[in-house]
Amino acid sequence: MSLYSAYLEEIAARKTDGLHAKPIDDGALLSEIIDQIKDAGNVHRADSLQHLIYNTLPGTTSAAGVKAEFLKEIILGQIDVPEISTEFAFELLSHMKGGPSIRVLLDIALGDDADLAKQAAEVLKTQVFLYEADTDRIKAAYEAGSEIARDLLQSYADAEFFTKLPEIDEEIKIVTFIAAEGDISTDLLSPGNQAHSRSDRELHGKCMISEKAQQEIQALKIQHPDKQVMLIAEKGTMGVGSSRMSGVNNVALWTGKQASPYVPFVNIAPIVGGTNGISPIFKTTVDVTGGIGIDLKNWVKKMGEDGKPILNNDGNPILEQKYSVETGTVLKINTKAKKLYSEDGEELVDLSASFTAPKLEFIKAGGSYAIVFGKKLQTFGCETLGIPLKSAFAPSKEISIEGQGLTAVEKIFNANARGNTPGKTLHAGSDVRVKVNIVGSQDTTGLMTSQELEAMAATVISPSVDGAYQSGCHTASVWDVKAQANTPRLMAFMHKFGLITGRDPKGVYHPMTDVIHKSPWLWQPAKPPCRSLNRSK
Repeated sequence: MSLYSAYLEEIAARKTDGLHAKPIDDGALLSEIIDQIKDAGNVHRADSLQHLIYNTLPGTTSAAGVKAEFLKEIILGQIDVPEISTEFAFELLSHMKGGPSIRVLLDIALGDDADLAKQAAEVLKTQVFLYEADTDRIKAAYEAGSEIARDLLQSYADAEFFTKLPEIDEEIKIVTFIAAEGDISTDLLSPGNQAHSRSDRELHGKCMISEKAQQEIQALKIQHPDKQVMLIAEKGTMGVGSSRMSGVNNVALWTGKQASPYVPFVNIAPIVGGTNGISPIFKTTVDVTGGIGIDLKNWVKKMGEDGKPILNNDGNPILEQKYSVETGTVLKINTKAKKLYSEDGEELVDLSASFTAPKLEFIKAGGSYAIVFGKKLQTFGCETLGIPLKSAFAPSKEISIEGQGLTAVEKIFNANARGNTPGKTLHAGSDVRVKVNIVGSQDTTGLMTSQELEAMAATVISPSVDGAYQSGCHTASVWDVKAQANTPRLMAFMHKFGLITGRDPKGVYHPMTDVIHKSPWLWQPAKPPCRSLNRSK
């Protein structure tokens, strides 16, 4: 059976479960699909075009590599596909994030065809996920006298990849959905017992909260097509427990915006709120997707004449409602005034903490990763051209308390801080870049972790990192058949990526952290314990 025939069977099976075709990450399958596109009379040609254009994962997947090379052939006129013009091929490359797409764009930009080179360079000016292999090529071409390379470097030095992005909307209309009352654990958004499906975003999305809740969210979206649904923890905090990227992915899948029209089930920019705000670790994950986290403050403690909270019979403060966020309530966010308003324009709460300068950048760029990579790219452009850096980004947040000593963590932070004021001692609350030389990846979910790295076009750990480790303790706590299939695949991916892994893909050494809290003997050395050796004497 061909890979495509097997894929069709999988599509049919998923359809019975109400699922669409699974996005393609396998280069061998996509090669078959491309062969069918090249065959004008193939019965599967139309569907194959749809899969190539709209259903192939970007980044550094093997499928992305095959797709990028095929688009290169079209651009260079080596093959004619009437449905994909040169301009459309460049557009598709622009949505592929990095890795093979950047390599192809550089091949064309630094090639002999001047017209195509300019078109490729214009696309490259919009990209941020460039790594050393890419920037080294640009630098070498610049030093060899390439005008295209010089133009690229100037664009990077000016941070046009960020400054030319559309400004965020001044007003965002939202409609509320109360997901639960009280604190909302990320396990409600992405249950741990469904961890095996997190890399299949559409499938995993079906486990968020409940089927009833999903239907209600869909109904709100139909009823309010001009508004975005905000998920709320009423009288509680949103996202307690863990950062859980898969939880944010699920919220974005149901309430956010599609990141690219050519990448299915990858959504960004969810809006979440809580009476008591968003847990700090979850808020960071929301930032990764360019989302918005809101401290609603819609319930407050009822105060007595003595200025103290009035307590109920259980000794807990009595709460009184300042304003309602009942499911279906229409509200308005003003990102300039940094306020939340009722539908009628009444000011409800200040949102300054939700729209700090860095957070506004994350929203504009579609996520915090783009800002991190963008800062490095702008620095590269300026250093290569030998011009002063005029940062296009918000300045670092520096907190320095005169006369106060440093904790051990603050000492490490200060020793590795980058881009801060020279000689200034920083204390807790500061937000600056730091140099990292040891990386530990612990609470990760199998193939989803691989996907995150592939989506950033990452292929290998940076040579500036002294050591990196991938454990398997959390996901291995549910050691069922699915985990036994997924965890070794994660370990193999990370091992190839350059990390020391808790489970050796080739079985050379014994698992070090798998199911450590369930069965500690599983991570003991392969040799017998010392007491057995003693008895043998």
